[in-house]
Amino acid sequence: MREMKQTIAVVAMLVVSGLTASTMVGCTGGPRNKPIPTTEIDKGTGTLQGARKFLEGRWALTSFEVFPPNAEKIAVPGSGVMTYDDFGNLKMEIRTDEQTAVKLEGVGIMMDRGVISSDGRTTIDLVRKTLTYTLEGQPPAGAPAGPLATSRPRYWEVTTDTLTLSTKDDSGRTLSIAKWKRST
Repeated sequence: MREMKQTIAVVAMLVVSGLTASTMVGCTGGPRNKPIPTTEIDKGTGTLQGARKFLEGRWALTSFEVFPPNAEKIAVPGSGVMTYDDFGNLKMEIRTDEQTAVKLEGVGIMMDRGVISSDGRTTIDLVRKTLTYTLEGQPPAGAPAGPLATSRPRYWEVTTDTLTLSTKDDSGRTLSIAKWKRST
C-alpha cells in the first residue's frame, strides 16, 4: 500500500512538472505584430541627439510669411532650400521676386538680388524649442535688426516631415513663419 502511494505521488509530480514545463514553453516571447505607438518625443525630437538627427538633411520651403510691426503681412512667393548637417551647420537660401524683395528690405530683411541667404552653426535648446545660430563672419548676438535678425532664436515645431520655424519680437509677437518639408 505504501509503495502504491509513493507511485501515485511520483506520477502526480511528473504530471505537474510536465504541465508546468508545457505552460512555460507556451509563454515564451515572440515578435510583435504591431509597432508600439510612440510620441513625437520618443521619435527623437525630445533629445538633443534626436533633434539634430531629425533636422539633418535637405528641406524645401513650402511657405514663408513675415509679419512686420505696423505693416501688412508679407507672403513671400518663391522657393527655398535649407540643409542641416550632422555637425549642426545650417545653410539656408530663399529666393523671391524683385517686388517682394523690396518689401522685405523695407522691413529690415537684407537681401542680395532677391535672395535671403544664411550659413552658420546652430545651437538647439530643447526646453524652449529654439534654434539659435551664428552666421559666418558675424557676431553670435547683438541688437535685433529686422524679423530675421541672427540674435533672434528660431522657434521650432515638428509634425511628421514638416518643420516650422518662426521668429518673435521681445514681447512674444510672431514676426515670421517659415514652413519646410523634408526633401529627398
